[in-house]
Amino acid sequence: MYRAVAWRALHDHLPFDDEDAVASVAQHAALDVGPSSVVIDGHDVTDAIRTPEIDRAAAATARLPKVRAVLVERQRKEGESGGIVMEGRDIGSVVFPNADVKIYLDASPEERARRRAADPAHGISRAAAAVDVATEMAARDQSDRTRSTSPLTIPRDAIELDTTGLSIDETVDRVLAIVNRVMLSER
Repeated sequence: MYRAVAWRALHDHLPFDDEDAVASVAQHAALDVGPSSVVIDGHDVTDAIRTPEIDRAAAATARLPKVRAVLVERQRKEGESGGIVMEGRDIGSVVFPNADVKIYLDASPEERARRRAADPAHGISRAAAAVDVATEMAARDQSDRTRSTSPLTIPRDAIELDTTGLSIDETVDRVLAIVNRVMLSER
């Protein structure tokens, strides 16, 4: 959601220091975040929101308290009927603090940079990418940890899963094992 709103703000030439204007985009945009696509106001931005430019714009958007308030409400509305899997930097700490299962996925900075550089959707040159991506990701992490509203934290009741060196399939297997373990223990 934050990436889509950032894309729309850039598309509309809105300055990110105009919090009211960006919050208005967050409030009024027709936003559909599906399992394999993201559409905002009729624009399929699934690939467009995975660029370094949008990484930076999303970080700026995420620092705006009014935008966060709007998008947290939208996220809660999406999940009010339950049975939802959602990811994000404050999902378990702010959006759904009482979620049945919380998993904090992480990986070493080097692994995260390698993955991002290898993702063709990011349009990054692999040769120079790893160092540049690592630097940008560290800056984004620091920005998210220090923002005044909904800072990035590990929820006290989250299960931490370090995915360094794991394939996608291995990560999915471990996540499903955690979900099954937690859900079975609640019965």
